[in-house]
Amino acid sequence: MILAGGRGTRFWPRSRTRTPKQLLNIVGRETMLRQTVERLRPLFPPSRIWVVTHREQAAAVRRQLPFLPREHILSEPVGRNTAAAIGLAAIHIRRHEPHARMAVLPADHFIAQTARYRRIVQAALEVARRGPYLVVLGIPPTRPETGYGYIERGKTFERVAGVPVFTVRRFTEKPARAQAQRYLATGRYFWNAGMFFWSVETFLDSLRQLLPKTHRALEQLARRLGRRDYARWLARIYPRLENISVDYAILEPAAGRRSAFRVLVLPARVGWSDIGSWAAVYELQSRAAGDNVVAGPTVLLDASGNLLWCPNKMVAVVGVDNLVVVDTPDALLICARHRTQEIGRVVRELEKRRRHELL
Repeated sequence: MILAGGRGTRFWPRSRTRTPKQLLNIVGRETMLRQTVERLRPLFPPSRIWVVTHREQAAAVRRQLPFLPREHILSEPVGRNTAAAIGLAAIHIRRHEPHARMAVLPADHFIAQTARYRRIVQAALEVARRGPYLVVLGIPPTRPETGYGYIERGKTFERVAGVPVFTVRRFTEKPARAQAQRYLATGRYFWNAGMFFWSVETFLDSLRQLLPKTHRALEQLARRLGRRDYARWLARIYPRLENISVDYAILEPAAGRRSAFRVLVLPARVGWSDIGSWAAVYELQSRAAGDNVVAGPTVLLDASGNLLWCPNKMVAVVGVDNLVVVDTPDALLICARHRTQEIGRVVRELEKRRRHELL
């Protein structure tokens, strides 16, 4: 099950409401969504791949994934965060296969070591088969990153197909830098990459216990699956679901107290990046410090560390360093590379000015 409903505001001006990050070729020739699906196809035939997206993006998703069954692309009438999106997929999957296991994966991440990644996904699904487990992948941190949530591992639980499995002691919020440095030094923490594995029954049971209002509403919707009035009921029920992430709603409470569900983590050193900003694109594509990363014809004089995405016009750059320049037909972004996390502020300012044609 692929989560493909985000807006990706940090990639403005390329990313817009109808064409967010996952529908763009941010890294490579294929879109992030197509890369995600192609990475998984050796494990899952199209008949077992589901996508949840926003209704404004559903048509574009169908065009990009014409080989998926049409009914496997689920449209949210409004965004209600990941707990609701996963719940929506779970009730649809249960109708087809009540004892299915789910791999819940983001549509817009980069994985360098795809073969190793697939082996870890298979191991995680095998762990999910063995009991009422909520399984997450943890990325071994390479730096004291303050922009990610962290997972603290506990004791060794078992090994599956050569992959170690640990209990989870707790999930932690995005830390201050000093705290992130301490996490890195202990060797007990992983980045939370938002990749989850469980059986349909386990997830819906956890939803019933920990988010009962949303569970009741989804079960009400489940009774309309396959009926002509399903779309009307979806539009009526879905906005009532709680707007909360699966991490806050399910995983953190389950890890922090005694419950019927055990939260487990598998380390996944797979060359992962969430590609969360234009700066991350630069870091992924540059080969050495000071390289310029360009798309389109350029003349570069005494310039270094720049990312230039201007595919349709000649760009001459003289005497500037560490800039991000992104050109689209109706907007031009010029930003210091170390401030690309702030591009969301531009989007909020455009919303405030009601410049909806630029969103």
